[in-house]
Amino acid sequence: MGSETDKKTAEVSKRADAAELEALVELARDKSTASRSRLATVISDLYLGQDRLLSDADRQIMCDIIHGIIQDVEISVRKALAERLATVPNAHLSLLNMLANDDIEVAHPILIKSEVMRDTDLIEVVQYRTMEHQMAVAMRPTLSAPLSTALIKTGNQRVITCLLENLGATIDEDDLQTLVEQTGEVVAFQNPLAHRQDLPPTLAKKLFWSVSAALREHLIANYDLDAGELDEKIETTVKGLLGEDSGDEAGKDADRSSGAPAGTMSTNDFLIHPDQATWLMGLLRAGEVSSFLLAFGRFSRLRVNLLRRILFEPGGQGLAVICKAIGLDKPAFGSILVQFRHGRLGDKSVETDEITRALAFYEKTTLESATAVLRRWQRDPEYQNALRIVSNAGESRNKAD
Repeated sequence: MGSETDKKTAEVSKRADAAELEALVELARDKSTASRSRLATVISDLYLGQDRLLSDADRQIMCDIIHGIIQDVEISVRKALAERLATVPNAHLSLLNMLANDDIEVAHPILIKSEVMRDTDLIEVVQYRTMEHQMAVAMRPTLSAPLSTALIKTGNQRVITCLLENLGATIDEDDLQTLVEQTGEVVAFQNPLAHRQDLPPTLAKKLFWSVSAALREHLIANYDLDAGELDEKIETTVKGLLGEDSGDEAGKDADRSSGAPAGTMSTNDFLIHPDQATWLMGLLRAGEVSSFLLAFGRFSRLRVNLLRRILFEPGGQGLAVICKAIGLDKPAFGSILVQFRHGRLGDKSVETDEITRALAFYEKTTLESATAVLRRWQRDPEYQNALRIVSNAGESRNKAD
């Protein structure tokens, strides 16, 4: 490669001024990193120079030289070259691709700004490079539908959220539907989805079921949704899930056909019937997370925002309290905990220590203290203060033992 670089440098030198000739030849002969970096800078200046008319052949030779030495030059030189090439409309694609697959601090300007990069090349970067490379692609001023699909297929919630926040990204309706269906588990998707201008009204109506009161108001205002109709549908669905009486025999038959067990709460505060516990966990195992959340919220009688916070926050103590208070056993609690740890932003695995500590907390929590905390949460969602009830009760119990 060294002799080839020398030969091409000599060809460039023929076109250079006499004063430049000796410097280029000397740099080509010196194989040190510093000289390679200097040679790359000089050739880049020639390649990008506006004061010199270059033929396509000249530019190709310079591109080949940079290709031959780029891995031997300092990262600061590669970064500077990438920043300059990112906005050059006739930059060689092969050179851009090489820089786009470099370390992220080199690749970043190319991935965000270059209009020469093709979708096929960018999709390869998304598939085979790091999350930081994917984030940079997601921030491009415009993205095609195939490129958006590739970013969604990464499954990385940070990348997908960044894509959704990019209003210059074109996203297929099928992909939007998939993401709307995930909003029950992935709260981070809700706000950017609600504010996308390309969200079809049918999907806006589906999204309405998962989001906060503020986002519901936004959807109603921007998609001409009938709030009364939607609230009525939500209430009907929840009653069907929980098997509540609708007031007549037809309603009871409909409840029974939904598969939910008859009856709602037991007389002991929040405790649910064992059949209802089995049915509730069946929803989770079947992947019907939205239905599970509706029923879990109804059983615990907690506000939606607080319930979501408890489900996704680290530690699992709040979730342990709810499960204990409504009568879900330890295996059920463990299943719910693992499920929603996978749904937490950016999580790819479940920490064993976290699960172990959460299960231990569940075991030491009494039904009485869990019920007291749940009652307090209904009045005041300051749940950290309420958790002290459980901790104090556990300490007293340990001392008694």
